[in-house]
Amino acid sequence: MRGNAKVDGRLGASHPKSTSKHTPAKHVPTVVDAKNLTKPLRRDDLRLNLGICGRVGTDGTVPGPTRCQPFTPDRPDVPPPPGGVVRRLPRPEDVTWEQILAQYRNVLFPKLGVKVQPVGRTLVNLDTIVYTDESKVSVNTVTLLGFPVVVEATPVSYTWHFGDGASVTTTTPGEAYPAKEITHKYMKRGNVKVTLTTNYAARYNVAGTGWQYVDGTVPIVGPATALLVREAVPVLVDPQR
Repeated sequence: MRGNAKVDGRLGASHPKSTSKHTPAKHVPTVVDAKNLTKPLRRDDLRLNLGICGRVGTDGTVPGPTRCQPFTPDRPDVPPPPGGVVRRLPRPEDVTWEQILAQYRNVLFPKLGVKVQPVGRTLVNLDTIVYTDESKVSVNTVTLLGFPVVVEATPVSYTWHFGDGASVTTTTPGEAYPAKEITHKYMKRGNVKVTLTTNYAARYNVAGTGWQYVDGTVPIVGPATALLVREAVPVLVDPQR
């Protein structure tokens, strides 16, 4: 029908068809909120965010409120490095003479005893003989830091302590009667204990790396030997009897 059309009981002019394209409505972003999960983000919020958020820093964050921080996806858990201190395995050169001596002093160096003549008792002003027949080079193998250590101990001198305050040092171990190489005279009677300090020169070899010589000597005190010193009493004897 031409002319005016009647719409809802009213006359209305016909309108020409529009030639402009239909523009879809823009999507309004939403902000997750604990109270309203679909609350639209307002324009003033957009302007506020643009004004207060700064540039991205070197650590990846943006200055400003929490909502200005850039989104970072969850990173997978990285296992921590193994705990404990990394230790270097010991080497032969780590073995020191101080360590050897502290741990094996009583094993590596023999304690030499004293032999006395006359045995067990002597007289005042009598040449009392002392000697040791145990003196010899000793070689022992021990283990330190997991390495075999060969230690050689050689007696080089002997200090004799006679128990009455007197002492003497010799380079030989003495000999038994009748040699009388090392003797001592007691000036008074009593009970004494005779001891011998043997001074050892030493060298050691760790795991076959070669001999290392120790400076000085190692003094080792041996067990004591008890001795009774008596005084001779002259007695008149009838030669006819």
